[in-house]
Amino acid sequence: MNNTKRPLGLLFAFVFVDVLGFSLILPLLPYYARTFGATAGVVGLLLGANALTQLLGAPILGRLSDRFGRKPLLLVSLAGTVAGFLLLGLARSLAMLFASRVVDGFLGGNISLAQAYISDVTEGKERSKGFGLIGAAFGLGFIIGPALGGWLAGGGNYALPALVAAGLSLLNLIGVLLWLPESLPRQERERRAREPRAAFTAQALVEALRLPCMGPLLQTQLLYSLAFTLFETCFALFAQQRLALDARTTSFVLTYVGVLVVLVQGVGIRFLVRRFTDRQLVFGGSALLALALLAWAFTPSLGVLLVVLIPMSLASGVLRVSVNTALTRSVWPEEVGGALGLSASLGGLARVISPTVGGFLLERIGAFAPGLLGALLMAWLVPYVWRRVLFVPDLACPAPRAG
Repeated sequence: MNNTKRPLGLLFAFVFVDVLGFSLILPLLPYYARTFGATAGVVGLLLGANALTQLLGAPILGRLSDRFGRKPLLLVSLAGTVAGFLLLGLARSLAMLFASRVVDGFLGGNISLAQAYISDVTEGKERSKGFGLIGAAFGLGFIIGPALGGWLAGGGNYALPALVAAGLSLLNLIGVLLWLPESLPRQERERRAREPRAAFTAQALVEALRLPCMGPLLQTQLLYSLAFTLFETCFALFAQQRLALDARTTSFVLTYVGVLVVLVQGVGIRFLVRRFTDRQLVFGGSALLALALLAWAFTPSLGVLLVVLIPMSLASGVLRVSVNTALTRSVWPEEVGGALGLSASLGGLARVISPTVGGFLLERIGAFAPGLLGALLMAWLVPYVWRRVLFVPDLACPAPRAG
């Protein structure tokens, strides 16, 4: 497809700005909540509330984008992100913090909508490269965001990074409105409007998990998300409890992770997709992540941690791209937005469960426990992927239409 470079370049910029705004406030949110008297348990609920509403909102946004187009739903989603950050920056109570996270969670499905857009304008190996480009924007945002957020919050001014994030999201909304073309042709949108699909339900998710092509990939996404989210959400507590790192050092480590993600998803994935299929990458990434999580669980020092984070970033980056790419090829084109929405909702479910379980394990058993549990989940997933994903030929998906 010769006319995809400009839209992909714009999506790279928009995802970068979106993630930059998010990563400005992410490391600071627990500290911000504590200024309103929140305990560690309440902070966990705050993170869980955002994840739970994203779980509910992402598949709805995906399905609506299948019917009405990607651009209108991107605009709605970005408007929700602006409102969420404004509420966060202007918060005067813990209740306002919760409201900000709920609004952002339910409407902030920007990444899954961007992935659906990519699936509209790319095909074959170019789709993997497109997803890798978005992953690189994600990583680049996480390189700059935490450091910038820490600088803006100097002296404990946690509201300022949130207001800056709101401004960045508003610029994103204007950019999408003015420059991003719609990826679904008018005739296709009209056809989908005449054939409305059922709204997302828990039953629809269960049925999707049982489908022969989509189901194993969604189950892989769920277990991978549970395992890796244990690392993401417990990392700061692990760094403090096991390695005695302060907040500044932890933020520098997160910047280092961002650099690794950019290298993996912006450069490494292009090398890998030329040599391996999506399903082979899912298998290899699962095995590598199991080993990396086990090594993280028993990391004895900062130096060892920096080494362990290399295979961790490689495995998670490969899985993030390859699972979703394989998923888009397991359904018909008109189902792509909904399929990616289901994938995002499973990631949201993991972000509800993993922080709660990981925090409990870390407090009651020890700092190694979240990593060990994540390694065990991935160790179980490896033979499952071998049986149910690796040897399913691409020609077998999507399944034939009924009737």
